[in-house]
Amino acid sequence: MRVLGLCGSLRRDSYNRRLLAAASRELPESVAFRIFDDLAKIPPYSEDIDARQTPAVVQTLRTAIATSSAILIATPEYNASMPGLLKNAIDWASRPYPDHVLRSKPVAVVGASTGAFGAILAQADLRRVLKALGAQVLEAELPVSRAHEAFLLDGRLADPQLRSQLAIMVEDLLGVASVDAVEEFA
Repeated sequence: MRVLGLCGSLRRDSYNRRLLAAASRELPESVAFRIFDDLAKIPPYSEDIDARQTPAVVQTLRTAIATSSAILIATPEYNASMPGLLKNAIDWASRPYPDHVLRSKPVAVVGASTGAFGAILAQADLRRVLKALGAQVLEAELPVSRAHEAFLLDGRLADPQLRSQLAIMVEDLLGVASVDAVEEFA
């Protein structure tokens, strides 16, 4: 089983990248986890470009999504919504419609911010968009507020309740992904 991580922040010391790393610690050893690191290289979506020749980085993103059992997205909140680069990547991944790589893909959304609300609006927007595209989106949310204080030196979440919620989300995501894998072979 493979889980793909998408981080909506480009900042080198991103709290959302840390959140993905904390989530990866909750995965069984048998699950491969990788973060797609090239979101910044994806050009703004253009149907004209996609119709002529899809950029290689977009093909790489689509392949990474298609070959993953599930996706875990960590998003900051910019101006009460998800970052544009993350929405842009989803726009590219949602083509060609309706048979795109996000359709029926199990997805969990988490988020961290230095504010008091833990990117909760960005998470809600992201879940709404992904549901509209036909992804299997977990309803659970994980708002990590005051992210600058939320992580221990070893990378784990400091709050045991948040750590437990993250572990449950990861377990639920893997459960949905494994059910889908069984149904594919049935």
